[in-house]
Amino acid sequence: MTHDVDVVVIGAGQAGLSAAYHLNRAGFAPGTGSVVLDHNLAPGGAWLHRWDSLTVEKVHGIFDLPDMALGFGELDPAARANEVVPRYFAEYERRFGLRVQRPVNVASVHETVGGRLLVDTDKGAWSARAIINATGTWEKPFWPHYPGMASFRGRHIHTAGYHSAEEFAGKRVVVVGAGASALGHLLELHGVAAETTWVTRREPEFHTEPWTEQRGREVVARVDERVRAGLPPESVVRVTGYPLTPAIQAARDTGALDRLPMFDRITPEGVLWDDGRFVAADVILWATGFRASLDHLAPLRLREPGGGVRMDGTRVVADPRVHLVGYGPSASTVGANRAGRAAVKEIRELLAPALV
Repeated sequence: MTHDVDVVVIGAGQAGLSAAYHLNRAGFAPGTGSVVLDHNLAPGGAWLHRWDSLTVEKVHGIFDLPDMALGFGELDPAARANEVVPRYFAEYERRFGLRVQRPVNVASVHETVGGRLLVDTDKGAWSARAIINATGTWEKPFWPHYPGMASFRGRHIHTAGYHSAEEFAGKRVVVVGAGASALGHLLELHGVAAETTWVTRREPEFHTEPWTEQRGREVVARVDERVRAGLPPESVVRVTGYPLTPAIQAARDTGALDRLPMFDRITPEGVLWDDGRFVAADVILWATGFRASLDHLAPLRLREPGGGVRMDGTRVVADPRVHLVGYGPSASTVGANRAGRAAVKEIRELLAPALV
């Protein structure tokens, strides 16, 4: 069975819920004018899958969804983020009647007759005039390849499979990556693991400057420049560096954040550099980030030779019916809200003749 709607939103995280809210306000009623499809079993988006030890006090911040405050500053600092945020999202869906369809797994989006887009899923198909894609990155953990990976006798694990530091008690852990997750893992593992070693391809940058609106605009502009050129977005930490908080400074003082350059190969017993340096390991924790989850859009041939999707705001240049939110400069809780509103505004203008 194929359902006809004006707009399909794929994904119900921060960006997807923001888009659904603004669609509702713009007259695209849930169920007839629009539909939100989410593959998770429950509300919460990627927050459902965050590790248990990620508490409210460890989260940089959770921006309120439109017209409904979370009250982040009033939350118990020790509360688990993977419980607090999903409850908030669930109440948001209920309060605004967003009627998210779940669990629905989107297999592909492709062109169909009459200039419409067909969204094929395991629960049927939806024919739409426009798509707002809000699938984020959590489903696509990135594993770089290094010689000897398969020979390692210890455990390989990615951030996507990390639960808490306790599972590594007494282990020698090599943490790979220069992002916020790597830093968070190292802070948690210190004093729990028998030994930690941090390796990155580039030297980490720490700063004490306060976060300002101007600095935020500069970061967004830099990421926006890349996606407008059709290049894959950069990670936020690569652009901003690490804020030197008291906890981070204390860890640096103890040597817990001493960093080594990237190793050259993996052996059965650990990691090895070409200069002969060797570090024994029981676990290699790959905090190497994620890639945008866009495989279902492959039939539309949106990717540029540079590997990314060329964007103008939230709109895909190659197909103005497709908008990506939570991608590139909108891959943050603040940016996701703005992107949802911007995407709906453009879609309303695009479809206006057909809606009269």
